[in-house]
Amino acid sequence: MKLLTYTHQDNEARLGFLFNNLVIDMEDFGEVANFPLPDDMLDLIDMGIEVIDEINDLIADTPEEYITKIGVPFEEVTLMAPIPRPRKNIIGIGLNYTEHVAESARTLDTTGKLPQKPIIFSKPPTTVTATNTEVIKNTKLTAQLDWEVELAVVVGKTGKYVPKAEAMDYVFGYTVINDISARDCRREGQWIVSKGQDTFAPMGPILVTKDEIENPHNLNLSLKVNGIEKQNSNTKFLLFNINDLIEDLSTVFTIEPGDIIATGTPAGVGAGRDPQEWLYDGDVMEATVEGIGTIINTVKEI
Repeated sequence: MKLLTYTHQDNEARLGFLFNNLVIDMEDFGEVANFPLPDDMLDLIDMGIEVIDEINDLIADTPEEYITKIGVPFEEVTLMAPIPRPRKNIIGIGLNYTEHVAESARTLDTTGKLPQKPIIFSKPPTTVTATNTEVIKNTKLTAQLDWEVELAVVVGKTGKYVPKAEAMDYVFGYTVINDISARDCRREGQWIVSKGQDTFAPMGPILVTKDEIENPHNLNLSLKVNGIEKQNSNTKFLLFNINDLIEDLSTVFTIEPGDIIATGTPAGVGAGRDPQEWLYDGDVMEATVEGIGTIINTVKEI
């Protein structure tokens, strides 16, 4: 199922799903199907991963004309981030592609050694913004704004000490994140100032439930700046895959419904180029993950 948070006309945030290029309001569909459904993504996730199968069954059992009658053309809605305000910080994973480890060692304060365990950082909820919005470059803080396309995993149920073999049972779905980074804001090896500024986590355009992604470890991901490709790789090159990450993270702390894991970025970031490349006012980024879509954001200097 392709889920989205959107606004239409009255600017009230709503939860919907895509059906024949129409946006179907989830709460309205629940009334049609006589099955109460929420108007918020986190509330839906709280209902449990199994609710997606139930909704798909309801869709199959509902006459198509009943569904399309309550639909709105996709082109008429404004997309918000799928989870506009996460309950907790986004969990970021650093240096999780081999070539990105090498390029970071050339230009940043990293060793070049392959991590033996996932490198974990976080991004506050205020970093989240949607596609077709501005990423704010605060020139008082940074002159080195950079891009990082990533596959993001949305957790579907609470877990502690989750075995690697059972990790996918805890996944609700997937989305795209651009892990914006201010390279000159790292503080003695700490990353949150570099990664945690407002608008530094563009997310979207939709959330695709895990049943629609056959293999999350074989998805192409890429990023363009002003139409020129900067990153192009595949999630099969993750050092620590989703199973590894969920096992490790749930050992460190309890994972909960709605948690977001940004799985890391491949090579091709601006800091790793020779000469280095940075983002400036008006630059347009397009971050894409196969099977999910593309988020587009424009840099705004203040």
